[in-house]
Amino acid sequence: MDGDRVEIDGGIMEGGGQILRVSTALSCLLGLPLRVRRIRAGRSQPGLRPQHLSGLEIIRDLCGGKLEGGEIGSTEITFTPGKIKGGTHIADTKTAGSVCLLMQVAMPCVLFAASPSELHLKGGTNAEMAPQIDYTVMVFKPIVEKFNFTFNCDIKKRGYYPQGGGEVVIQMSPVKELSPINLTERGTVTKIYGRAFVAGALPIKLAKDMSAAAVRCIRKEIRDLYINIQPVREPDDQAFGTGSGIIIVAETSTGCLLAGSSLGKRGKNSDKVGIEAAEILLRNLKHGGTVDDSLQDQLIVFMALAKGVSRVKSGPITLHTQTAIHFAEQLTKAKFTVTKSEEEDPSKDTYIIECQGMGMINPNL
Repeated sequence: MDGDRVEIDGGIMEGGGQILRVSTALSCLLGLPLRVRRIRAGRSQPGLRPQHLSGLEIIRDLCGGKLEGGEIGSTEITFTPGKIKGGTHIADTKTAGSVCLLMQVAMPCVLFAASPSELHLKGGTNAEMAPQIDYTVMVFKPIVEKFNFTFNCDIKKRGYYPQGGGEVVIQMSPVKELSPINLTERGTVTKIYGRAFVAGALPIKLAKDMSAAAVRCIRKEIRDLYINIQPVREPDDQAFGTGSGIIIVAETSTGCLLAGSSLGKRGKNSDKVGIEAAEILLRNLKHGGTVDDSLQDQLIVFMALAKGVSRVKSGPITLHTQTAIHFAEQLTKAKFTVTKSEEEDPSKDTYIIECQGMGMINPNL
């Protein structure tokens, strides 16, 4: 059997957990046995962290597969997938590891399951180095559903660094195949909205300060739009621990959604948190693409699986996106091309990511 294993070098390119997420999800979908070596080789703590291990375990459970080397700190795993089943599955990072990253690895698989799935994902809902759950609901969900599937995301409890303790329930029904997407027209920004939140021991004043600072920052560039960033205090029974942060979304006339977000932490001034999110949003609006830096790489797996040609106009291609493309091409028959966009405005740094998808068909439906 080992002769047929796909060998993955987990230390190249972005060199992080994303390589594991993309390659194990595709391994599970395509029934390809996998060996991943040099996992997170360049990181300060190489090997599997709790969050990566929970991601591998949920994939293993989803398809009744076999995982070897699945322990914290392990730098090599082998994975032999089985048949993808629906039903209820639980993944718990037991840390503030991101529930959104667990969702990233599991979602493509349950789309091609035999029956509907319910995923109970536990960990951090608003974690550093990962999309916040608010981003998942406000930006990722409406855009990814253009591939012709829907999912329900119920935030049961929010959890923050360092303990986590959040829980999100995702419900999805399988599909026969995915449709390609065409996101190449930005249009004009029609509204800007968001939420600035505090939870636990923090006063609502911090949320108001984050919101006000963000609005002032955006106003310098965009004067004529109403900006509605709600300050929110998360109810105590729906949040575990203490945390704060902000997400701001710009919606365009063609239905594009681009965002900027930031998290508060001890010693970080709340104005600074608001300004940071606003600056990220403005930077994403400046490049002229239809997706922001955080969504770019999250669409790659779905483009690879879809039937037909998908086209997405983006800003500069991130290393995460280059990595996702590399492993999607290595494992599927999808073919990606990235070309500099022929812009009327030469100051815009935009690219077209085009993918001839493999046209994955759900064998169970």
